[in-house]
Amino acid sequence: MSQHQSLQPLDTIIIGAGTAGLAALREVRKHTKRYLIVNDGPWGTTCARVGCMPSKTLIEAANAFHRRHVFDELGLRGAAGLSADIPAVLKRVRALRDEFVTGALDATNDLGRARLSGHATLLGPSAVDIDGKRYDTRSIIIATGSRPSVPEEWLAFGDRMLTTDTLFEQPTLGPRVAVIGMGPLGVELSQALARLGLEVAAFSTSDSLAGLADSQLNAKMAALLKTEMVLHIGAPAQLREVPGGIEVSSGPNRVVVDQVIAAMGRVPNIEYLGLETLGVPLDKHGLPTVDPSTLQVGDLPVFLAGDATTHAPLLHEAADEGHIAGTNAMAHAPTSFKRRTPLSIVFSSPTIASVGQRFDDLDKAHTITGAASFHDQGRARAALRNHGGLRIYADQTTGRLLGAQLCAPAGEHMAHLLALAIGQKLTVDEMLRMPFYHPTLEEGLRTALRDAARQLHKVGHTPPSDLATCEDLGVPALD
Repeated sequence: MSQHQSLQPLDTIIIGAGTAGLAALREVRKHTKRYLIVNDGPWGTTCARVGCMPSKTLIEAANAFHRRHVFDELGLRGAAGLSADIPAVLKRVRALRDEFVTGALDATNDLGRARLSGHATLLGPSAVDIDGKRYDTRSIIIATGSRPSVPEEWLAFGDRMLTTDTLFEQPTLGPRVAVIGMGPLGVELSQALARLGLEVAAFSTSDSLAGLADSQLNAKMAALLKTEMVLHIGAPAQLREVPGGIEVSSGPNRVVVDQVIAAMGRVPNIEYLGLETLGVPLDKHGLPTVDPSTLQVGDLPVFLAGDATTHAPLLHEAADEGHIAGTNAMAHAPTSFKRRTPLSIVFSSPTIASVGQRFDDLDKAHTITGAASFHDQGRARAALRNHGGLRIYADQTTGRLLGAQLCAPAGEHMAHLLALAIGQKLTVDEMLRMPFYHPTLEEGLRTALRDAARQLHKVGHTPPSDLATCEDLGVPALD
């Protein structure tokens, strides 16, 4: 492969044009015109093309159709006449997806020669080869993203083996589908497809569903999912071709399906990137150590951002990391940034969310837990969505909120409220001073806060005048 020396070093080269790459580009363009952004494969962010947006469009259709099961109880008749047109659902998913992708493409369409399609390979910390041409540069931003993890032997099933990169391109699905992996994507997709009327069998080697570390909440979610699909937890899934489809077995469990969706997480796109040329140690996954506050690799002018870091494959984290990497790539010396309060949301029903510190990482001897159930919560009962629960964790000495996990109706809103409170270092008492409008689902959060306040009172905290130490009246709106 021939190489050609560029005449003058660039200020930076951004490798990858996903969310992190585009966020880095925004910062870089504030300081220089001497840059390149190179992308290998389709342009447009993972979130818009195959991730967040198409999956949420599918979930909206699924949840709307699923509501027919409560129509009779609500006094609404005719639900038996409704049907799901799966090809039409997928057609709308793709149409809306294409609009979102167009918005991402607009961010790079006017870059001219600064925008390259091709494969980039590092030649060290200050040079990159792009399809045979060498480019010298003062800094490098690696934002190559990730791809679905699929065992190589499963690829033999051809177009019957689906991932989030191929699922939404199908003209139709089912009627029998297996989902392998019940992390956030697996839970979302398996429930959505089941709610659209497909026969879904889901498999997971982990007892934890969608990252739910709290055993009580996890048990609630598992019980709910088992009412909508077949769920097998424990042994790894094995696949083989049989008459009539693909047999998926897990321990003593066996099911034959038409299609399989691999939802076993994602792996960073770092193969053939040349990270070994940086001269720094690489871990067992082939990745260098990255400072999370600067995103710098060692003391090199190289910055690693987004899904390629395996830190947290979330859009808001990727956007933040692109901003940090772009800023520091242009700076004389890297700046350490304070990262946001950890927040992850799974758009299942009920919503699963984790906020702040995980309970497993807390000092149990100095942590109290406030709990609430939505089984008898007024607004949840009115909507026939009274499932799940909420658990908040607070420091026993200071009363400060540390983290929370929830499996609750419309929990995405409470998760944001809790992230704000944790980020502002609010205490349980300070949270209880805010108004809780009636009737709202947030009253369930108030119940958990009052439970925590009672426990704090037992260890010497003076509670606010908020009924936290009063006996329950048996009226959910007041308790």
